[in-house]
Amino acid sequence: MKTDKVILGLLGGLAAGAILGILFAPDKGEKTRKKIKNKGIDYADELKYQYGETANSLSKKYDTLREEGKSLLKEGKSKFDSLKEEGKDFLAEEKSKFEKTKNEVRNLDI
Repeated sequence: MKTDKVILGLLGGLAAGAILGILFAPDKGEKTRKKIKNKGIDYADELKYQYGETANSLSKKYDTLREEGKSLLKEGKSKFDSLKEEGKDFLAEEKSKFEKTKNEVRNLDI
């Protein structure tokens, strides 16, 4: 975003300098107003172009981040599902060990 502010500041400075230069030029009022109008149109077009470029750049960055986010989410879900299955397997194994131990205790002659 810093670059955008620099560009806007530069364009604003150029516009102000051009307008002041035209105002102090020794031309007729009608000719001066026409120059100011034309410069204003030029600066507005440049500003529209810069805005479009910035919006396009931000859109591309957003799309990239969105795709990376989807990828990370998919990877995280996959890892979660894998850990969930490992947990189920672990619980089943421990339950089996518990049942085996429980049966061994029951079969002891005490």
